[in-house]
This record gives sequence, C-alpha cells and structure tokens, in this order.
Amino acid sequence: MIPHWPTALSWLSVALGILCVIYIIMVVRRNPRNISLMNHIWQTFSFLGHLLTIVLYRKNDPLAARKAPLRTAADNDKPSYYRYTSFPLKVAKGTLQCGSGCVLGNIAAIALISLFPSISIWLGWQTLFDKEIFSVWILSYFLAFLLAISFQYLTIQKTRNSSFGNGIIQAIKVDFLPLTFWQVGVYGFMAFAHFYLFPSVLGHPLRINTIEFWFMIQVAMAFGFIISYPVNWWLIKLEIKGEM
Repeated sequence: MIPHWPTALSWLSVALGILCVIYIIMVVRRNPRNISLMNHIWQTFSFLGHLLTIVLYRKNDPLAARKAPLRTAADNDKPSYYRYTSFPLKVAKGTLQCGSGCVLGNIAAIALISLFPSISIWLGWQTLFDKEIFSVWILSYFLAFLLAISFQYLTIQKTRNSSFGNGIIQAIKVDFLPLTFWQVGVYGFMAFAHFYLFPSVLGHPLRINTIEFWFMIQVAMAFGFIISYPVNWWLIKLEIKGEM
C-alpha cells in the first residue's frame, strides 16, 4: 500500500491544478490573447504547472491582450507587445506551444490504451518488450508529433501565406527537436517513477487509474518543459522558430 502522504500530496496537486484551470478560463474569457491558440495553451498548462503557469500568464497578461495595438511599422510589422515581452518569456511561450501538443498527445495515448488495451499489443507489448509503458511511449510520441506539428502549422499559416506542404515542412523544422526533447524529459521522469520510485521506494506499483499517476504526469511535464526550454531558446535565437 502506498503511504498516505504521497496520496495526500497528489490530491492537493491535482485539485490545485483544477482550480488553476478554472481561474485561467475565467480570465481568458474576459481578456483573450491576440494569438487565439495561446488561450487554449494557457488553459491546458494551468492544470499541469498550476501556480507557475499563472505566474507566467500574469507576466504576459498586460502584454498580449487584444486591447494592445496589433501592429507597428517600427517593429517590422510585429505586434507592438513584442517590444515589452522579455526574451525568456518569449521562449517560455514558444516552449508551452510546442509542449501543448506533447501534453495532449500523452493524455490521449494514456486514454486510448486504457480504453483499448489491445493497442499495446499492436505496438509490441508482450512481443518486443514485456512492459506496457513502452507501448504508451510509442503511441504518445506519435500523437504528440502530430498535434505539435499541427499547432505549429496553424501558427505559421497566421503569419505566412505558404502552401500546405511548405507549411508542414517548416512546422517540422521548427518543432521536431523541441517536442522530442520534451518527450525525453517526460519519459525520463516517468521511467524513474515507474521503475524505481514507486516499486522500490514506496513499495507499490504506479498504476494509471490512481491519483498518484496523474501527479507524476504533472511532474513529468515540468521536466519536459525544463529539457525543451534550452532547445527553444536556441531555435528562436537562430530565428528558425518565430517569437511569440
């Protein structure tokens, strides 16, 4: 049996995440972002990063509201709030945009395999490997890739009038490395929790249908953000990836 304190901590973290989602939804409805996709991204990450996400949101709040002037000639036709957004915050927003596809991909993979366990077998469980978690990782990377590239493509199409093919190629060029490093962070922490922390330290396996699992997902996404952040910094500095 898992000790009481990890369960209590898990419930506290998940409950705090839900409250932060409600807060962000209410604030976004009153004061939506210029980049509409960011409205959904802030809401998604408020469950995982709760208070930290709100801090980042509040720092960005006066900079990206619709009431801000959208264009200024002095800034090469960029939104005027770009001038007032610090570079680390721009990188954080770019990382969150990439990570949103990873988050949704991971959650979708967990849900699909929970509902349709045979998917794990199709992906190699019991034939290529004896741990089902590896099937989850394969599916989650595939879904994360599709979603992250789709989100990046939509962002590119808002700023450039490129063809579908060129837009997809550019989206892959921009987000392949960040999403891969994000998933490395997620998989690294979840491997630690799944193979060592719970069975060896806490004396109980980590199961999907427990509150502790979703707390571990919250922590894993934080590791994904940390690992992916420097890659996004590098890509934005080289102007391969656009600022947000």
